[in-house]
Amino acid sequence: MSRDEKYRRDAGMIQDFDFGLDTVRVFDDMIDRSVPFYQEIQRMIGEIASEFAAPFSSVYDLGCSTGNTLQALDASIGEDVLLVGLDASEEMLEKTRQKFMEAPLRHELSLQKINLEGDFSIENASVVVLNLTLQFIRPMFREALLQKIARGTRPQGCLILIEKVLSEDSSLNRLFIRNHYALKRRNGYSEMEISRKREALENILIPYHESENKALLARNGFSRMETFFRWYNFSGLIALRDELT
Repeated sequence: MSRDEKYRRDAGMIQDFDFGLDTVRVFDDMIDRSVPFYQEIQRMIGEIASEFAAPFSSVYDLGCSTGNTLQALDASIGEDVLLVGLDASEEMLEKTRQKFMEAPLRHELSLQKINLEGDFSIENASVVVLNLTLQFIRPMFREALLQKIARGTRPQGCLILIEKVLSEDSSLNRLFIRNHYALKRRNGYSEMEISRKREALENILIPYHESENKALLARNGFSRMETFFRWYNFSGLIALRDELT
């Protein structure tokens, strides 16, 4: 795993964050040091998915990046399930392919280069995972994406949604953000790295309040939902698909 030093040096004008090769090289270290309880979240995703993954269905990871969630799913769910990983970054998908060549999965796997804001379909899904992905979808496309997921999810299937979120209270929101930055400092990031990455993400990562995410799910085919993880400004929701509409 290459250490994330992408924002260590002051290189002049900061470019918007992207998921190209420079990010791919350090992504696993970046996410492990930036997202609280990242490994535990992955374990929980696998644990929850194992309850809903139905034989002869598909389990989707939307925005699969370097395949960490696919690995967690592979280790947890039963047999006769197709794993499907979608990502818009060919560099991310190539890294995933290399990772799985070294450590093959037990399940059949389909990796596809897909822009989640574009035209595609979800088919025969019993579980769909959006792990820190929806926040990177432009708000105007989020409803349509969730509608696609709902249409392609079998009755009694589930959506697992992990997001960075805003607090309803502005003073608590500032406190939560400060504590998140403190975690990054404990994990070795400098003030300059934290500041530069924050600026790079400013117009790319657009978080909602947890209540907004719940309302978005309710409007688009998911009738029941519950928070299963919360750490300051990070939230995990499970949403159930009861009926086809």
